[in-house]
Amino acid sequence: MYSSEIQISNLTLLNSPSWNVHPVYCTNTLVKGLTILAPVTSANTDGINPGNNTPPITLKEKLTPLDCPYILLGCFSISPDSCTNTRIEDCFIVSGDDCVAVKSGWDEYGIAYGMPTKHLVIRRLTCISPFSAAIALGSEMSGGIEDVRAEDITAINTESGVRIKTAVGRGGYVKDIYVRRFTMKTMKWAFWMTGNYGSHPDNNYDPNAIPVVENINYRDMVAENVSMAAKLEGIGGDPFTGICISNVTIGLAEKAKKLQWNCTDIAGVTSSVTPQPCDLLPDQGEKQTSCNFPDDTLAIEEVEAHACSYSKRYL
Repeated sequence: MYSSEIQISNLTLLNSPSWNVHPVYCTNTLVKGLTILAPVTSANTDGINPGNNTPPITLKEKLTPLDCPYILLGCFSISPDSCTNTRIEDCFIVSGDDCVAVKSGWDEYGIAYGMPTKHLVIRRLTCISPFSAAIALGSEMSGGIEDVRAEDITAINTESGVRIKTAVGRGGYVKDIYVRRFTMKTMKWAFWMTGNYGSHPDNNYDPNAIPVVENINYRDMVAENVSMAAKLEGIGGDPFTGICISNVTIGLAEKAKKLQWNCTDIAGVTSSVTPQPCDLLPDQGEKQTSCNFPDDTLAIEEVEAHACSYSKRYL
């Protein structure tokens, strides 16, 4: 918490009762080579969780479950929370919740603090999570989530590949999300967006705080044994916009849903996607749109991992 220049590497984390790795308000964080193992039936055992899920506190405050009852709800694997310049790579995660959960504060608390998670790189991740997502954005995203770059991801027996979770009252934004080279095997949904993820920390949230979801890019992805290609549900009157999906092939399970794309309150385009997307994501046909993925290099990508050492002087 409130730290910088952090390296967490080459560890095995076993059967955590709650979240495994949860940097909060941090900058320049490298998470590399972790093995995180939790029972797949254990809810809220998220692997890496880079975000801010609670109101900011000072050392003078005494935090109790009555002050923040929701602090006890999460057991994600890796959760970067209101963090800038984070790199997560070469991790293997088995979890009962999201393998990587990106966060930045909950409702009025996250809006007031206003610290987004941004410049996040996720690559070479393998995830097994039958009841959650390989990568989740939200639902606590009230400080904002932007510039997330995920590539070379493998999800096996996982509920969804990438999920965006938010709700009226969250405020904030999820924007400039880029995902490519994603392999999925045995999924409920390949793509899942939820605009009515309705839990709130208390009754003081602002019902007029509408989250913005825009510029979401998925490309070069393949899936097999999938029950439903996509469940994309935005917010009535404030749709999720700028969704782009290109060069994606989704192989269906033997007992797949008849309706493969369930789309409401969204807008975007697709190109070379199988099965055929919904009408709200029209195929560009001969234009052959390729969704964006940044070609610049973030500063955190140039950081080299070093062997950690510890020494103790005996008197």
